[in-house]
Amino acid sequence: MTLAKIALLPDRGAVSVRGPDAGKMLQGLITNDLESLAGGHSLNPLPAAYAALLSPQGKILFDMFVMRMLTRGMLPGDAYILETNRLEAPALVERLRKYKLRADVTIEDMSDTSSVVALWGAEDAELQAIPPVVFDASPTHFKDPRHPRLGFRWLAYSKPADRILSGARKELVVDAAEYHAHRIALGVPEAGKDYALGDTFPHEADMDQLGGVSFTKGCFVGQEVVSRMQHRAHVRKRVVPIDAVGAGNLQSGSEVMAGAAAIGKVGSVAGSQALALLRLDRAAEAKAKGEPLTAGGVAIALRKPDWATFELEPTAAAETT
Repeated sequence: MTLAKIALLPDRGAVSVRGPDAGKMLQGLITNDLESLAGGHSLNPLPAAYAALLSPQGKILFDMFVMRMLTRGMLPGDAYILETNRLEAPALVERLRKYKLRADVTIEDMSDTSSVVALWGAEDAELQAIPPVVFDASPTHFKDPRHPRLGFRWLAYSKPADRILSGARKELVVDAAEYHAHRIALGVPEAGKDYALGDTFPHEADMDQLGGVSFTKGCFVGQEVVSRMQHRAHVRKRVVPIDAVGAGNLQSGSEVMAGAAAIGKVGSVAGSQALALLRLDRAAEAKAKGEPLTAGGVAIALRKPDWATFELEPTAAAETT
């Protein structure tokens, strides 16, 4: 019996960036290296990069998955699809157009004619075999580059969102909340849910840990700030998983407290598990003093994700940022 699950993600949209200068423009703007997508046109699935567009001060304005597309009449590398937050897509288009200058590029919001579906919970071969019974036409799909257990994401065009899963076996289809519960269990943050756009550095959102930043590609907007943070001994504030200790469910938006001091805020919640952006150094100090960690009055414990290379309890003497 399959363990595969399928969920429509209605809060995700798509932006297309097309034209002879599309790759060059994006390469100079976003945090990841588009060279990692080279040669992906004949692959199934397409390679994808997890990336962000930052402010000059190094804070995340938009997060996205970037795929290089092959379109009729265009050379390889001339067209890209950016899967991003649907509500933020118009602002992303506007921001990219400001950077366009004289570049030969066309930028469009495709969210009204696009649907994004996540598939996870089974072997890759099985997950790739499912979509033909779901979609009327061959959609674009890619393996989620952040974590292998997040499975695949599929982008379908020109089909109403309320019909996108009409061909799927009913036992496979779940609500988006179940996908987010899976993401929370893996400790993978999402913009707008676990950290605020415009007010969070990539390291704080764990993009350095989840393959969202290239530290070798050279310049991109906000690169100097990100590079300085990378060379510090520790990042003092990050999104990390938290678990309720004992009875009680966690609540999104609750303050994380170390004794009587607020050290962060709860983001996405799935029952007794959640993600929280908090000061790791303050949490370590509280533990050393025997002070409890709580969120909304519920006792909590921090949990280190399997992908993390940072320490949950940085030493007080470590350099922080």
